[in-house]
Amino acid sequence: MLALVSEGAAYTVWWISLGIGVVVILVVAALLTLIVRTARQIEGAAADIWTVGQRIANNTVHIPLLRRTNQIVGGILERVSGIDEATARIEEHSRGQGG
Repeated sequence: MLALVSEGAAYTVWWISLGIGVVVILVVAALLTLIVRTARQIEGAAADIWTVGQRIANNTVHIPLLRRTNQIVGGILERVSGIDEATARIEEHSRGQGG
């Protein structure tokens, strides 16, 4: 059997239900906005990490070349030291001859 409810009570229940529905929709919309904002921040951070990782990988590729460069520079320094010593001897000799 149907219970008889007054028209005013039915309107009151309807307005309360409508109000609760609006509040729920607003809360859900706010939460979804927060989720989207957080997802964008995570995506930006992940893109930055990816970029830095690529730069590190690129630098890592060049390490063997740097080792070879260091070897060459070491050889050059050895020769420069010899040249410096020979120049000093020549200078001393020229002072002795011409002075």
